[in-house]
Amino acid sequence: MQAKIDLSHPVFEAVKRAAEKLQLETYVVGGYVRDQLLNRSNKDFDFVCIGSGIALAEATAAELSPNLHPTIFKNFGTANFKWQHADVEFVGARKESYNRDSRKPAVEEGTFSDDQNRRDFTINALAVSMNQSNYGTLVDSFNGLQDLDAKIIRTPLDADITFSDDPLRMMRAIRFATQLDFEIQAETFDAIKRNAERIHIISQERITDELNKIILARKPSKGFILLEEAGLLKIIFPEFNALKGVENYEGKGHKDNFFHTLQVLDNITRTTKDLWLRWAAILHDIAKPPTKRFVPGEGWTFHGHEVLGSKWVPKIFKRMKLPMGGEMKFVQKMVFLHLRPIALTKEEITDSALRRLLFEAGDDIESLLMLCEADITTKNRQKQIRYLERFEKVREKLKEVEEKDRIRNFQPPVSGEFIMETFGIQPCKEIGIIKEAIKEAILEGNIQNNFDEAHSMMLQLGKRLGLKIKQ
Repeated sequence: MQAKIDLSHPVFEAVKRAAEKLQLETYVVGGYVRDQLLNRSNKDFDFVCIGSGIALAEATAAELSPNLHPTIFKNFGTANFKWQHADVEFVGARKESYNRDSRKPAVEEGTFSDDQNRRDFTINALAVSMNQSNYGTLVDSFNGLQDLDAKIIRTPLDADITFSDDPLRMMRAIRFATQLDFEIQAETFDAIKRNAERIHIISQERITDELNKIILARKPSKGFILLEEAGLLKIIFPEFNALKGVENYEGKGHKDNFFHTLQVLDNITRTTKDLWLRWAAILHDIAKPPTKRFVPGEGWTFHGHEVLGSKWVPKIFKRMKLPMGGEMKFVQKMVFLHLRPIALTKEEITDSALRRLLFEAGDDIESLLMLCEADITTKNRQKQIRYLERFEKVREKLKEVEEKDRIRNFQPPVSGEFIMETFGIQPCKEIGIIKEAIKEAILEGNIQNNFDEAHSMMLQLGKRLGLKIKQ
């Protein structure tokens, strides 16, 4: 591996000049160095100096522009600013000691060696000198370069202490292994297993942040398998862990829903980077364990798992500290509807069924179809081709019906206000009856989706309900 780091960004030269003026031993450390060596893009520059990181930040900002002022966090001894698309952070070298019940360390000023010792993994302990005497020299205190070559995640010091001190590092180890497609060194992984219960002291927000980064990786299944093997998944995501295993009865077994879900997740990563559609893939079968039944002559069934699963979505999002607004509702809708397009591929497709699907899915119809296509996990190539061909037919028919009937994001041609005004009435159950009947008539194709036909039907229904037109 070529150990050459690109230092052409103007921030590096500015840091070099500022460090020289202040006589501060300074290094760029961590992710930027690692990703440069892996030919990965990274615009986060982290600088550590022996002394005041705040003073170095202010001096560097002054070198770049008189109008640039860093944001300072005195309590943490850190400062940062943005410059030419880069996020730049400064900190003084630190020494840390931990209390057993908290991941927040007691911090004191330290040497460069002390600061290196507190790094989570060898590949993140790599540093490049910003000092005039040896500017650009790579410093590798723990054979991180060798671990990058071998594609290994390993802690610099004792792994049990590293993970016990800051248990979030267990999630980070699995996240880096997933993102970089590295392996976690056996001794390091064993330490994660031994310390898994320590994850309880970490805030849910931080756990979820790492989990989302795993979900957004190119092959997220790797991360979930590592989480399960480490004993972390049953703690942080028990519903997903419960999908594991196959039950056999009278010689009949069902598929392992844990590995099926991971295959669906990996499948959908090939077509979308959308985090929430990936979450829909994770949760689409989440309620299969409690809905599992063996029916003689039929085998294993999971009737209603889409309904129960959609009810679980808000609870899971709330506990995971995920957004409770439109993102949650989108995932809930995907879980609830994920069987509908599949059912359409197995029967004669009627315009009525297509209208109802368009009505319920709205602008999310394409996302729903992507989820359903990802849900095809058969290893039989001929079956896979046949299913995909049927989905293509459903897509074509949906397009035809949408162009003809304009059902997507359906709004009734006559509103509740118009009905009240027409009949001179206040809000009452008759308005709901009329609106529902018109909607059903349009979805069934009995009337066209336009004002004239809906208005005519409204007058007929009103008469039948004993309503009189306002004079």
